[in-house]
Amino acid sequence: MRDLTGNVAGLKPSAVAALERIYRRRVAHSDVVSAELASYMCRVSREIERQVGVLISRRGEIEHVFVGDASRIFVPEFGRLRAGRGRFRGLRLVHTHLRNEALTRDDLVDLALLRLDLVAAIGVTRDGNPADLHLAHMDPNPTGKEPWALLPPVHFHQARLDVAEMVAALEEEFERALPSTRATRGAERALVVVVEVAQTRRLPGSEADTTPASSDRVAELRELCRTAGILVADVVMQRRSSPDPKYLVGRGKLEDVLIRAMQVDADVLIFDPELGPGQAHSIAAFTDLKVLDRTMLILDIFAQRARSRDGKLQVELAQLRYRLPRLQEKNTMMSRLVGGIGGRGPGETKLEINRRRARERIHRLEQEIERYGRQRAGRRQQRKERQIPVVAIVGYTNAGKSTLLNTLTGSEVLAEDRLFATLDPTTRRLRFPREREVVIADTVGFIRDLPSDLARAFRATLEELHGADLLVHLVDASDPAKEQHVAAVERILTELGLGKTPRLLVLNKVDLLPEGERERLESDGKTLAIAARRPESTVPLLHAVEEALWRPGQRPGERSSGETPRPRPRPRRANP
Repeated sequence: MRDLTGNVAGLKPSAVAALERIYRRRVAHSDVVSAELASYMCRVSREIERQVGVLISRRGEIEHVFVGDASRIFVPEFGRLRAGRGRFRGLRLVHTHLRNEALTRDDLVDLALLRLDLVAAIGVTRDGNPADLHLAHMDPNPTGKEPWALLPPVHFHQARLDVAEMVAALEEEFERALPSTRATRGAERALVVVVEVAQTRRLPGSEADTTPASSDRVAELRELCRTAGILVADVVMQRRSSPDPKYLVGRGKLEDVLIRAMQVDADVLIFDPELGPGQAHSIAAFTDLKVLDRTMLILDIFAQRARSRDGKLQVELAQLRYRLPRLQEKNTMMSRLVGGIGGRGPGETKLEINRRRARERIHRLEQEIERYGRQRAGRRQQRKERQIPVVAIVGYTNAGKSTLLNTLTGSEVLAEDRLFATLDPTTRRLRFPREREVVIADTVGFIRDLPSDLARAFRATLEELHGADLLVHLVDASDPAKEQHVAAVERILTELGLGKTPRLLVLNKVDLLPEGERERLESDGKTLAIAARRPESTVPLLHAVEEALWRPGQRPGERSSGETPRPRPRPRRANP
């Protein structure tokens, strides 16, 4: 005998026993439900004045019996089986409606999210007999937004439907309706969810003015997905006055999102903005899809891009710091670590072990990264003693920083049209006339809303910035959101304490601009406009760097006026 679930509080023992006897019934595989079982369910439902539901397998066996209230049913948790593409779960939901009403939205949402074969509602008359039969199934070719099809209601005893034949035909149609996703099945398919929280009115020039528009955020998320090797199946947008504390988008909207994910055959949900620990846990418990947010996506890209030992350690550290508070919270009264009364038992729980191991690993990573940091500090000190200026190229991700480094120094650093192509810091030397040379540092690209843990973990790049004598702020002139990108980079530099470091604002990729706009920028003597792939266009930039670091006619090693003087080198013995 299997358990009875749902709203069973207050039921008489005789009613509970009557409901449990439903498990003994069998249904023909071609019937929605037998007339005997339907009559029995309606009679019990009228006696207890609550909805009664069953889940029936294709073999005709009763898998679950559960009870709702007078207006809705509560489908139990029966596993997160991810049915194959075009396949249903192999269960059909049959339940009673005390007022002989049509299928509710909750019924239809259960049909879609649980991938049921079909859902049926049997109306109950006042004397406890079956009335109308309401049916719905998934629609392989929906014409509207809803992915289900409602059949016309008929009196129960007049219904004629071969369930086995209908389900087989539907699954075959679903297989034919999804041919486009089969060719791209090697890549994960994502449904992107962008939530725009309405800002209160602010004064012009405030932070709200630099917030990227929804279209820019969507375009950036698409680029992040492309870089991570994820195919964006669709984008869902929502505007709210404030984020929902549990589901970010609200429960109803989340149901719509999951239904849309099923329609486009998505494997992953990607949210922007960042999900809180509670929100991530609630959404993950609501669906069997993989749930990510923008920060997790960036971390995954970093994990793919890290090449050096130092970079891999910093990626792991950032991931652990992000995931630690997102391990499922547990009430301290259940902890085995407190000792004393109530603390005796089998020892640590699995959650506590995971959290402790994560903290220990974070501590070891911090120590190892600190050791690498001391090595980098030694190399910077050597450059400082030799009075070699450092020029750091900074900017929004995919602005062309690595391409510029290759053009200026003749290097072959990896440069791709992807976000975060450069993760590990790279330095090269560049010689100027009159025996002058500088160190050019390529840095990881910035991005809006850069998480603090991410910035703290990747301090290798940030250390190069702090030791730089000049910052070359490179901007993608062809990007429609370039003003927001400039504001985001300037804000990050200020937060890092680099607001007073001298810098040059350089517009890159002007060769991608319309001819008229490109000519206007190139003729403007105040704007440094270059195409990093064309070496001849970088000559004005080299002159500007030389002028910023040395005065005309200045001896090597001397600084321009107004800048912080560098310490004089100690006398060194000449090499034999």
